[in-house]
Amino acid sequence: MDNGQIIGTPKELFQGEARVAMTPESATQLQKLGYRCAVQSGAGVSAGFSDKAYEEAGVEIVKTAKALWEKADIIAKVREPEKAELKHLSKEKTLISFFNPAGNEDGMEAAKASGANVIAMEMVPRISRAQKMDALSSMANIAGYRAVIEAGNNFGRFFTGQITAAGKVPPAKVMVVGAGVAGLAAIGASVSLGAITYAFDVRPEVAEQVESMGAEFVYLDFEEEQQDGAATGGYASVSSPEFREAQLAKFRELAPEIDIVITTALIPNREAPKLWLEDMVGAMKTGSVIIDLAAERGGNVEGTVKDEKVVTDNGVTIIGYTDFPSRMAAQSSSLYSTNIRHMMTDLTPEKDGQVNHDMEDDVIRGATVTFEGEITFPPPPPKIKAIAAQKKPEVKELTPEEKREKEKADFKEATKKQVIMLGAGGLLMLVVGAFAPASFMQHFIVFVLSCFIGFQVIWNVSHALHTPLMAVTNAISGIVILGAVLQIGSSSSLVLIMATISVLIATINIVGGFLVTRRMLAMFEKS
Repeated sequence: MDNGQIIGTPKELFQGEARVAMTPESATQLQKLGYRCAVQSGAGVSAGFSDKAYEEAGVEIVKTAKALWEKADIIAKVREPEKAELKHLSKEKTLISFFNPAGNEDGMEAAKASGANVIAMEMVPRISRAQKMDALSSMANIAGYRAVIEAGNNFGRFFTGQITAAGKVPPAKVMVVGAGVAGLAAIGASVSLGAITYAFDVRPEVAEQVESMGAEFVYLDFEEEQQDGAATGGYASVSSPEFREAQLAKFRELAPEIDIVITTALIPNREAPKLWLEDMVGAMKTGSVIIDLAAERGGNVEGTVKDEKVVTDNGVTIIGYTDFPSRMAAQSSSLYSTNIRHMMTDLTPEKDGQVNHDMEDDVIRGATVTFEGEITFPPPPPKIKAIAAQKKPEVKELTPEEKREKEKADFKEATKKQVIMLGAGGLLMLVVGAFAPASFMQHFIVFVLSCFIGFQVIWNVSHALHTPLMAVTNAISGIVILGAVLQIGSSSSLVLIMATISVLIATINIVGGFLVTRRMLAMFEKS
């Protein structure tokens, strides 16, 4: 344990940043990998983690940032390092943080010159094995949720509709543009608050996810060949000019009815596309709110000012804050430090407290932006395809003539089955009738017809509907019990035995049906 490398976390220099890259809990897990942990005094206070909590977790408290950078072999940060911090990098050190490699040329050159190895957490590839390290998704999830809370704070009305003695309150209408991680989190929070929620995304395959969360997916009457999500790392790709015009036309149509707009659309290594234009803002009602989660990359909304709240001439509030995860610092720090810890687990296969920077590993190679004095960004495509919905197989549309032919064939097949079953039933009746008394045959005919009708009624219902039909089957079982009870007084011992069996089986069905129904109803009861 004492020979393990030191992982250090300094206090963030970015003004207003409250997150911290190491929590007492994550430090405990890092120590199990053989590492020693250090943190700058006060680094976790804004996120709710005191120096005492770190000390109790076995973390060394270092007074100054300079001392920590000199002491640590691995530095874990949240924000991309400032120029003053980059000066502390050296050949034997590893930096793990958000780094913005596509827009941080000076930082990349400084890291290259120092010889340090830099892992950019936003570059973790979106493959199944790397989900536990996907810091972008962790932070986007929090940002999406917080965006709805921030919108509610500025909206001035209920999200949910209410009918009170003082009058009726209509529900708010929320539009979420972009159904990625942040978008889905915003949809979930909006729906749970009772708002009528709409969502749009250029990837139609996410419609099922949106609708499963209780929102309505906004479709465009436009056909465009969609790029494979796996080829773009699970992100949206650039749309054609024609598609963009159709998209803007749809937004213009919806704008006057929408109370809250939350935009989350980003394309990797590009400026954020403008999707909610000035005329759409002007068409919205006074008091409406727009949250632009893409403000850090230029914004999806015309009129967004980075890190500021703007109120337009027509009374629409546009919020361009970029610190939504930092506004929920405790939760964000917990998730981000867990992402870091999982990254360190992959970097420490032997659990000996020593970094093994394997550039043959898809995840490590994808996230590494400088290695041994060389810039390794952009990385090659991962060997494993990214997480993405599989394309549905194309279904050929049948012509009216083909549909009629198919219906005729299905009818003939069904008729054939019915004739075979009726023939088999008739043959059975003849065989039994040759040996059984006439009194038994009267009851047996009713029994066979009941079985036949019951089979046809229940079997032809979709299997997905069998549970809702529990009450109907209970009613049928009740009729069976009534008929069987009437037959129990028969002089025939065979009829008596069959009637008794019928009562037993039907009773089990009724009791079981009520138990299952009660259990289902209990699932919908609010505690």
